[in-house]
Amino acid sequence: MTEPVFKATYGTNADKSNAFGVCVSRWTRTAHQNRTAAETACAAEQADPNFAASHGGKTFAQFYGRGPSAAGAMQRCINSKRQAATAAAVNATENAAKKCAAERKLDPAAFKTKYGTNANKSDAFGKCVAKLATA
Repeated sequence: MTEPVFKATYGTNADKSNAFGVCVSRWTRTAHQNRTAAETACAAEQADPNFAASHGGKTFAQFYGRGPSAAGAMQRCINSKRQAATAAAVNATENAAKKCAAERKLDPAAFKTKYGTNANKSDAFGKCVAKLATA
């Protein structure tokens, strides 16, 4: 993501100088949500009596663990699901930013009208990215 696209995506003040802080805040929140969802999903997998049937005959500990004791299976499960969710979110945001940049280039005034929500519609790009990334 180029600097102007980054600032347009995350900046919320007039000169977009707060883009970095807003980005960190949003991605921290996303990371926490992804970890919580991964913990829930892994706990459900671990408790599933039919886990082995859908995982090549391996138990949860065998599938996610390492070595003969299969230690760390829960943590490995959580990390794999969290990383996959975060990668998907990053990809969705990058793709959304590209689509929004292309749409804005076609007709900047119509773009601001369509997505802008503040008085001067200067938040249009960020609103567009947020809408497309979560769709």
